[in-house]
Amino acid sequence: MSSSFDKFQKRRLITSYFSVVLSVGLVLFMLGLLALFIVNAQKLSNDFKEGITMTVFFKDDAKDTTLTKYGNMLKEAKFAKDYVFVSKEQAAKDHEKTLGENFTEFLGSNPLKNSYDIHLRAAYVQSDSVARIERELRENPLVADIFYDKQLVKMVNENVKKASMWILIISGFLTIIAVLLINSSLRLSIYANRFIIKTMQMVGATKGFIRKPFIWRSVKLGMIGGGVAIVALLGLLFYIDNSWPTLGVFSDVVSVIIILIGVFGLGILITWLSTHFATQRFLNLRTDDLY
Repeated sequence: MSSSFDKFQKRRLITSYFSVVLSVGLVLFMLGLLALFIVNAQKLSNDFKEGITMTVFFKDDAKDTTLTKYGNMLKEAKFAKDYVFVSKEQAAKDHEKTLGENFTEFLGSNPLKNSYDIHLRAAYVQSDSVARIERELRENPLVADIFYDKQLVKMVNENVKKASMWILIISGFLTIIAVLLINSSLRLSIYANRFIIKTMQMVGATKGFIRKPFIWRSVKLGMIGGGVAIVALLGLLFYIDNSWPTLGVFSDVVSVIIILIGVFGLGILITWLSTHFATQRFLNLRTDDLY
């Protein structure tokens, strides 16, 4: 009979440990995933901003030397991430491929103009900054016109601000849930040992001595949970990198390593704090309150 009870207690203990590891692992995986999303969301936002093209068209009387000099100016400009010179002949060929016919023969001449396609750095893709850059570029008397999608610039910045606000709200919400879930699992685990805690206290054991094995056990469970979360996150990252290599999820390896270390450290910290306060609660209970 005693053997059956011992087996039952052992199974219950293993189930309790598994529940803690699973809770810690799932919560840390969610938090790690959110951190990776925040890092890559900024990168994706910057990539999208830097994909917006500003095209500078030149008048027909602009000479090759002038165009070359303009390119050298763009090379030194802080706002330009990269730029490409598109001659009127190349522009005509590109239009022919799009239209499927030679429109220059129909018109009798090439109405297109020489131009520079400029990709601005993400920091400068703000409505006021782009407008200022446009004014500066128009100061050149040989510039015929400048075109970029003003509405797209405005929409991108508005959406980035909204997304950033929601990410902060969701991050805070998930962090609170994470702490509550892990704390709840650890409290249930310690609750099963409340009589042992009180017995040790009654025979003269100090609070620190009683608390130490519970904290160490919880920290080990937190380390295992953190390890599980790291393995799951790495598996997901490798899958994303293989499926969508253009996203470049491993382009910033330092950030990924910092997040993974943070996930592991957070698992230890949360389990340590939760166990400390949970054991303190049962140490302060009267014997009658244990029932």
